[in-house]
Amino acid sequence: MKKIFALFGVMLLGISVTSCKPKSEIEKLISQAEKLSLDELYEKAYEESKNSVLKGLGNSSRGKTAGESFVAMMKERHADYGGTIEWSQPKENTIFTMLEADSNSLSPQFSMTLIQDGSQVKSKMIDTGILYNFIPKAWKETEGVNVAMNGEPLTLQTLSKVFMFNNLGTKEYKNVWHFVREGESPMFMGLQSEPIGFNALLMLTQEQYVAYVKEAFDALTAEEKAYFQPKADALKEEAKKHKLSANAHYSLAWIQEWVKKMNVMNDDGPICNELVKKSAVGQTGLLVYSKLRSVQESEEVSKNNITIAAYQDGFKGFGGYAYKHYLQVTQKSPLPWTAMAFIAYMVTTVEGFHPWGKDVGGYSANPTINQDHTQDGYDRETGELLYPAINDKGYEWWIGKTAGQGRLIVENHEYAAKVSFTVGEWIRRLEGFQ
Repeated sequence: MKKIFALFGVMLLGISVTSCKPKSEIEKLISQAEKLSLDELYEKAYEESKNSVLKGLGNSSRGKTAGESFVAMMKERHADYGGTIEWSQPKENTIFTMLEADSNSLSPQFSMTLIQDGSQVKSKMIDTGILYNFIPKAWKETEGVNVAMNGEPLTLQTLSKVFMFNNLGTKEYKNVWHFVREGESPMFMGLQSEPIGFNALLMLTQEQYVAYVKEAFDALTAEEKAYFQPKADALKEEAKKHKLSANAHYSLAWIQEWVKKMNVMNDDGPICNELVKKSAVGQTGLLVYSKLRSVQESEEVSKNNITIAAYQDGFKGFGGYAYKHYLQVTQKSPLPWTAMAFIAYMVTTVEGFHPWGKDVGGYSANPTINQDHTQDGYDRETGELLYPAINDKGYEWWIGKTAGQGRLIVENHEYAAKVSFTVGEWIRRLEGFQ
């Protein structure tokens, strides 16, 4: 009995020690910063970096423009501010190894990061203590901000990748299953080169998204069902093995057909450039919505040659998927106050978010600084509708869950990380996985 009590005492002591783990220096600074107003953060940044260079690393090149805007704002406040922001965008998926190497360096360089791929952000960066979350007071207290959805980790923006098809042919794409029917080859970035696409497939097995897939299946014709039903039935045991919901084998079947049939491209830019051509009759793709901004109209190329699938009346299923850009402070940030002030600037001000908010398809986690793009397809002078595809229906419509809305598959970093080594391993073994 004495041994039992002694063991129990040791266990309690261990729990006590774990729960009382002292805060790191960066955690202490973040705790202080989360109590400060924007003006107070800007003053801290001025004191810290008025003659220094903040180095940021991000998946979006637009961080450079945001950095220039932040520096201009600081110079308006203090004429003698001589700080600058040096922005780097890593190639392909090297951001994780770069951040890890920098954290282990004797002289870390990066103060903050703008990063994507929620699954790896959680498992490789947050759980390991390489990145730390900072929630600005001004952002948290803004009306309409969803802290539970976008605060852990802090979200700069949600971006949409949507189904599009060249509309010059006779084929219809009124159902998400039509993109994987026999003979289709939808253009998509490779799952290994851009893991956010892989995460989207993982998310399709979450119960609420399984419901979208099954509802779309039920709306197919008898002939279409006859093609897909055996494929779904063959995956019932696979769904059970991973303890997925009742109809998850339909999601697995859609994933399987997508991976087998997709036409792998190295970037969304080439996908967009191909789809808008007159010669691309019958071609389809799943790509970043904002890529349409760069289409230069000509006799051969036009935004009117494509249709956004989910904008069609009666479209069934899901219109694409949504992923997020997260803002994080590095573990050994050389300029932590400036990093946090810059982060707060991007998530609380129109100017800070403008590099991303100026185009369709990117939506701030702060609804008060989103720009309205519902009329972007109209000629501003004549009021004539020129390009219906770029009349963006907005964040709330795209993530809406009812029939007739965009029903994007929204990345959840915790769920994606949870099934990455179960459902994820099954996907990696599929024929055609690249």
